[in-house]
Amino acid sequence: MDKHLIEEIQHVSLSMFNKNFFSVYHGSISARISINQFIINRKDTILDEVTENCMVRLDYSQRDYRWSEASQDVYIHEHIYETIPNAKYISFTMPPYATAYSLKHGKVSPQDYHGKKVLGDIIIYDPRNVDDWMERAQYEIPKFFQNHESHLMLIKGFGVISYDRDITEMAKKVAVLENSCRLLALSANL
Repeated sequence: MDKHLIEEIQHVSLSMFNKNFFSVYHGSISARISINQFIINRKDTILDEVTENCMVRLDYSQRDYRWSEASQDVYIHEHIYETIPNAKYISFTMPPYATAYSLKHGKVSPQDYHGKKVLGDIIIYDPRNVDDWMERAQYEIPKFFQNHESHLMLIKGFGVISYDRDITEMAKKVAVLENSCRLLALSANL
């Protein structure tokens, strides 16, 4: 695997873990490496110390044993890469303030400067029936991105799926969303 790519993922993954965007076994991060291939963390990876061995290389056209070693979010990532040609990096995070905010609201309307300038309003997607969400998610998430201009999808009670051409920009948008939700929660108590 490309050493520079792994270093980028390591850096961003550690930063997101330290911000509590990834929990011990929840979350995923991936990168497209060719038209038909991407790398994603293994299902048992703790995302604070990603190494090359923590990642698995997958090919859309070759369903082999490696698919069973990949994160449970692998099919979501696969369908986003297939549907969104400009997606180079994808992450699934569970930032606590954004996820908590999603439980009681239908959209995030940031009141802080960076939230307004970088994100604007973010629609909160309601998956409704949680019993079959993981089966539907791989189709509904890419469809959401096709129908909205956002590179972020805040899913009620689930977390944030994000993609971008630049891994730092992807992480920045998740951080801005989390900070905006934190500020909204704190200001509600004033």
